[in-house]
Amino acid sequence: MSKKNVLVENESNRQDLGFGTKLTDRRKRLLKQDGQFNIKRKGQSFEAWLNIYNRFIMMRWGTFFLIVLMVYLLLNFLFAITYYIIGVEHLVGVNMTSVHSQFWDAFFFSAQSLTTVGYGRISPDGFAASWVSSLESLVGLMMFAIVTGLLYGRFSKPNPRILFSTNALIAPYLNINAFMFRMVNERSNQLINMEVSLVFSKIEERNGVLNRRYYGLKLERSKVNFFPTDWTIVHPLTEDSPMYNETPESLATSDAEFMIAIQGVDDTFADAVHVRHSYKTEEIVWGAKFTPMIEEDGDETYILDLKKVGNYRSANLNY
Repeated sequence: MSKKNVLVENESNRQDLGFGTKLTDRRKRLLKQDGQFNIKRKGQSFEAWLNIYNRFIMMRWGTFFLIVLMVYLLLNFLFAITYYIIGVEHLVGVNMTSVHSQFWDAFFFSAQSLTTVGYGRISPDGFAASWVSSLESLVGLMMFAIVTGLLYGRFSKPNPRILFSTNALIAPYLNINAFMFRMVNERSNQLINMEVSLVFSKIEERNGVLNRRYYGLKLERSKVNFFPTDWTIVHPLTEDSPMYNETPESLATSDAEFMIAIQGVDDTFADAVHVRHSYKTEEIVWGAKFTPMIEEDGDETYILDLKKVGNYRSANLNY
């Protein structure tokens, strides 16, 4: 073998998507279907594990507002207890008829101080109560500044909603076959300059050692300027394809996984967006073809039925 051929072979052996070559557990996928990496870190420092800004930006809206509400109530309870320990008699205007009314007046005075509303019915009297209310006002200003920043970060972060077909297909394509999957933008905003890359990963045995290999698959079309409707991504199974002569059995034996990386620009935010997805062997249907998603309407508008993104019908493969 010539030096050039040896170099080419060595380079192909070193191809890596970032996961390494030692991930050979057939029970686990590399990419979860929601696009998250199937990696759990161990031995992190508490600060790295907490990663509080990222957590607050990425968590669900319901969870975010629940945490903000819980922190708000907790702060008010803590300051209300502090006022109660100092003595509610140092809060002018508190209803002194019962213990419950005293505590709740202290609680709502705390809420007024925390938000700097200050209705004026209750006011601090004495150095200790005045000092605590001043400190609470500072805490309130800082807390609401942080929450405002987080809200802006959440609203200003592009969050693409791209739907993928449940299954990838091995379908007839021209006079050969092709690996296909379909995707569509669920939202009405426009994504432009969309680019897709597809990587075929499988376990191979060489010299008695199992290693995971990665092969970039050439696509019929890897980039589009506009993405207004559905887009079927096609990899033709030609003789130079890494998938040529693969069968359902061979893909299952090699624990094949197809990893998709998508990037584009969201015209609403004028910012880049990134989406990931993957298909495992059991999610591939052989001998099928996607059915159309576009429907004709009575007026001049095309109808795109998002529920049909994964619909397919049987089709004879080319042999």
